[in-house]
Amino acid sequence: MIFASFTRRAGLVGAAVVLLGLSACGGDDETKAGAPSKITFSILSAEGQASAGPLWQPLLEDMSTAIGVPVEPFFGSNYTVLVEAMRGNQTQVAWFSAKPAVEAIDRANAEVIARTVNKEGLDSYRSTLVVKTGSGITLDQVLACGKRFDFGIGDAQSTSGTLAPMAFLFNPRGIVPAQCFKTVRSANHQANAFAVATGVVDVATSNTVNTVFLNRQNPAIAAQITEIWQSPPIPESGILVRGDLDPAIKEKIRSFFLTYGQGEGVEADRQRRVLAGLEYSQFRAADDNYLNPIREMVADQQLTEAREKGDTAAVTAAEAELQRLRVLREVQP
Repeated sequence: MIFASFTRRAGLVGAAVVLLGLSACGGDDETKAGAPSKITFSILSAEGQASAGPLWQPLLEDMSTAIGVPVEPFFGSNYTVLVEAMRGNQTQVAWFSAKPAVEAIDRANAEVIARTVNKEGLDSYRSTLVVKTGSGITLDQVLACGKRFDFGIGDAQSTSGTLAPMAFLFNPRGIVPAQCFKTVRSANHQANAFAVATGVVDVATSNTVNTVFLNRQNPAIAAQITEIWQSPPIPESGILVRGDLDPAIKEKIRSFFLTYGQGEGVEADRQRRVLAGLEYSQFRAADDNYLNPIREMVADQQLTEAREKGDTAAVTAAEAELQRLRVLREVQP
């Protein structure tokens, strides 16, 4: 849900290094010949292999046993590098958060086989707007603008703090926060929640994960906050494979993730402990459609940028894509 952010230039340079360094692996030849001699599994780790390795290694060892092919980890601190590695077939399976998963599908011939489920049993979360409990502030009052309220928004790159409320709430109504509210301040979810609870701002963006965190860690502050809006579900991370991976191996990988930690007995209990170390409870079946909320936010961004540039063709294309995705969302149960 909270993703590492890096500059595009650094990512492209890093990607070039990865592709040059791994080009001798012969990934394409292995795939064309059938079952690969090994599978490389990419993992984002801002802290590096030393911290993430011990958490993922038991799962990768179990995966290797289940599919009958050695599985090796590939750690990176930059999603651009990891997407490029999959595009060049240097990695065949990946754990990606939602936005880079879309990039991998579009650019790296990837497809979704599963999505992650957290310890609370959720495979998604929601962006929220929060106000001080007892303030009487309603969503209609917020959307009426008039520079009446002080507003707390998230970081510009925050999915739930900025992108989701803009895409799902403000942009469809033509609302520009800087023109709508008396003041606008940018901060993280916890800071915004404290600002609402203490009266520094009247309304702010947050998310349902932060709500759970506050109820556990600071119930006094949580009691001072009330949600007045929730976004559509925002997908959590997923497991992706290259689309041209040997079909038999692909199905073994799919089966491995969907059954991992399920059932009863000593082995299932052990697997659940492995999942708990990764902050998950299971992997749930999914396809590329589960990422449509991310695509909707991306299309919304593209529309905004096209309008700013006065690019009529791009505006028309973005509007059509946005409408298509909104229709899909509305007809979903």
